[in-house]
Amino acid sequence: MKNSKLAKFLWFVIGTILIVVCDQITKVMAVNVLKGKKPFAIIDGVLEFNYLENKGAAWGMMSGARVFFLVLTVVILVAVAYVVVKIPEISQYKLLLTVCTLLSGGAIGNFIDRAYLQYVRDFIYFKLINFPVFNVADIAVTLSVIFLIIAIFFVYDDDAFNFLPFVKDEKHE
Repeated sequence: MKNSKLAKFLWFVIGTILIVVCDQITKVMAVNVLKGKKPFAIIDGVLEFNYLENKGAAWGMMSGARVFFLVLTVVILVAVAYVVVKIPEISQYKLLLTVCTLLSGGAIGNFIDRAYLQYVRDFIYFKLINFPVFNVADIAVTLSVIFLIIAIFFVYDDDAFNFLPFVKDEKHE
């Protein structure tokens, strides 16, 4: 039992650190290569690297709400840490642990930018659909949400989250 708790913890911590490191390295590279320069087309008219300093959320929404985003990130990270601690050490929950890892890594990556720079460094742009410019942390957060939706609708049954005390078990009430 102790080995599975340790394995779960290591998976979460190492995965989170890898995402944060990858995010921060790619952001430094974006600053060094792209800042102050014209966008660099990967696939002309479809995908390009375009450096942007974002003081808000997607499309610059809530620009200037830095403190709100910092507090929200801390709340999310506390909630995720609580879930990680409570996740049973059985293989059924590896997807949920992956969701938590992706969400934490992405949240911390953008938290670092907001805390130290007062903005988030974005640089990947899907020009074809005018998608907001994003970064590796955003990819991790988006994947966590996609995987969570898949998990809820296709992987886990109604009782799968009963390990969390705030999830009501309607069958036993």
